[in-house]
Amino acid sequence: MALIALGVTGGIGAYKAVEVARGLQKRGHEVAAIMTRSARRFIGEVTFEAITRRPVITDQYARGTNASIEHIALASDIGLLLVAPATANVIGKFANGIADDFLSSLYLATRAPVLMAPAMNTLMLEHVAVRRNVATLSASGVRFVDPGQGFLACGWIGKGRLAEPDDIVAAADSMLTPSGSLLGRFVVVSAGPTYEDIDLVRYLGNRSSGKMGYAVAAEAARRGARVVLVSGPTHLHPPPGVEIVAVRSAAQMHQAILPHAAHADIVIMAAAVADYTPDHGPAAGKIGKADAPMDLRLVRTVDILADLSRVRADADRPVLVGFAAESGDPVARGREKLHRKKVDLIVANDIAAQGAGFEADDNAVTLISRDGEQAVPLAPKTQIAVRILDRAEHLLARSVTE
Repeated sequence: MALIALGVTGGIGAYKAVEVARGLQKRGHEVAAIMTRSARRFIGEVTFEAITRRPVITDQYARGTNASIEHIALASDIGLLLVAPATANVIGKFANGIADDFLSSLYLATRAPVLMAPAMNTLMLEHVAVRRNVATLSASGVRFVDPGQGFLACGWIGKGRLAEPDDIVAAADSMLTPSGSLLGRFVVVSAGPTYEDIDLVRYLGNRSSGKMGYAVAAEAARRGARVVLVSGPTHLHPPPGVEIVAVRSAAQMHQAILPHAAHADIVIMAAAVADYTPDHGPAAGKIGKADAPMDLRLVRTVDILADLSRVRADADRPVLVGFAAESGDPVARGREKLHRKKVDLIVANDIAAQGAGFEADDNAVTLISRDGEQAVPLAPKTQIAVRILDRAEHLLARSVTE
């Protein structure tokens, strides 16, 4: 088992880091706790010393022989650097190479994988600077355990609370003991709806819950892949070990997916991306109500799947998987979509089928490729995800050998 450096930063979620340390130990790992000055305002270092049976590191300039290079020694020994909770401040430091304490110096010195569990106020989490820093770190290989929804210490109710200790431990353990048929592969998944804003109040949306895409992302992670999940607005809890990129509109989803897809082995477009968006974007304020009818001019959104195919051109990767959620005859439309968009696999389903499709926990699909078609009867979306990944892996293996 591995030695894990557990960085604890200043937030009310610091008390959960004790359970994270205990959970890691139960899985056989050793833990070395590093506490920032702010963290010690929320919890005492003696608590971590009692749990880890190691001195807690608190000072970059502790006195003693070789103390000044302790972060270099630890950087070489650890199998994982885990930061929980990770504040906006430490995320910003890591993203911009600032090394003004032991934890940030350790990040620059280590070549071990890095996992961060953010926790902060909802508005801070959604701020453009924080989102930019998270994107920077994700692009460099840092993984994140997405924060949960709930009551925050500041009195708000929303997204930003530290993920549950069990989820953090599971994500850390999966990074340390990777296994599975997709080990070493990079999979990009889209999920959920997109919202096309009309004004500051109204938007065009759809009934996609994101359950299918989230199930696919979770299954890919279980198979050992590095997974980036580009998600429209949902209320789902992100799978452990999956990197989340939150978007709202079709344009934002397109912008988020293409850079990742350039390095991916498989791209699975499970999102229900809006086909139309208001011309000239949303109104600056709220559109007032009037007695006369309101005319709303819509224009086509960018076709992300077709664009991915165009960019891929004649290359063998990534394997491209699209969805055809249709009424009437989804299989016929799926065949047409497969050839028109020049992709490798289409997952077709009938949105009018009872107990399947949008918002449901189950689905019934037909997998359509140039090799033929395979009907998958009604089953939980977690099982449908298994069948989709099986087929995508087959197509990937064939592209490598051809």
